[in-house]
Amino acid sequence: MTRPWRRPGLAVGLTGGLLLTCCGGGVGAALFGGSGGGRSSLAAAAQGCGEGGLLAPTGRLPSVRGLGADQLANAAVIIRVGRQLGIPPRGWVVGVATAMQESRLSNLGHLGAANDHDSIGLFQQRPSMGWGTPQQLRDPAYTARKFFLRLQLVGGWQGMALTAAAQKVQRSAYPDAYAKHESLATDVVNALADGAARAAAGATGALACAKTGQVAASGWTLPARAGVVSGFRTAQRPGHHGIDLGARRYAPVRAAAGGVVTHLECDNDARRAYWCDQDGSPGTPGCGWYLEITHADKVVTRYCHLLRRPAVHVGQTVAAGHLLGQVGTSGNSSGPHLHFEVHLQGDRSRFGAVDPVEFLRHRGVTMG
Repeated sequence: MTRPWRRPGLAVGLTGGLLLTCCGGGVGAALFGGSGGGRSSLAAAAQGCGEGGLLAPTGRLPSVRGLGADQLANAAVIIRVGRQLGIPPRGWVVGVATAMQESRLSNLGHLGAANDHDSIGLFQQRPSMGWGTPQQLRDPAYTARKFFLRLQLVGGWQGMALTAAAQKVQRSAYPDAYAKHESLATDVVNALADGAARAAAGATGALACAKTGQVAASGWTLPARAGVVSGFRTAQRPGHHGIDLGARRYAPVRAAAGGVVTHLECDNDARRAYWCDQDGSPGTPGCGWYLEITHADKVVTRYCHLLRRPAVHVGQTVAAGHLLGQVGTSGNSSGPHLHFEVHLQGDRSRFGAVDPVEFLRHRGVTMG
């Protein structure tokens, strides 16, 4: 159901109002494979979930938006070292994103007056802080190893938001800066390690695709364990800017990835005294109880038709898989289900919406 105007309702949020459209219905054992010849795009280079191994950091490497061959070769070193240390693929994404922030994946020497203290190398580690000698810190493999060894000491790092895990190691003056690199780091790991960012978080040894309900190495998971009962902008429902997951009433709704809750609302009809703690109908406007989470790289996810007020608050930081509420049928709904949307570039309108199935598939999340 498309709403060309905004009805008043109970809303708290870090974002303004908008028009809502909603529902009316239901590395294998070997680390290095070939040289990657012929694999010129991300789609061609990342068909598996890491089982094919890591591409050699020489010869022809797959192209990844905005990165050169030297940067990709350094990323390959980071991934290789992580794999050798038994770090699961989520750590590879964290490591690559951290190096993107610290050095743009370039092996920087001492930059003279422009240098940040005595920082050197991919991770801008400092000899004066005990990371190693200047000569050691010019070695990408050495610096990657030091990063991962310290990451392993961070309790619960795999369940943290990427920026929080990176900050625990780096102790940067800009603790939130790592988040913006998560999407690109995911692309890099997928391209260089046969889609390993789609593997299950916490996997060691032989890799496998994340199963339903698991958090993939990309940091994403399924918001409700159910299949799609109504798709994104179908011929029958071109104004349906998300997907409907056919979960039962009371089923848990979980954060699809780590982020910050930026909107929470009972999307009600004040004229008809409709309140979201009761079932809606196909004639009821709005999303009922719904919330939005803003993730890294300005991705926004929306969760509609919840049973009652969500169990989170605006401004709260949540991890992937955090319990948000329960499946209901409030608002414009003919039965229990979760309406789920994904928006890019912080655009909460229909213009920013993309197909959640394709978005999640690239990140290792398949529908139940």
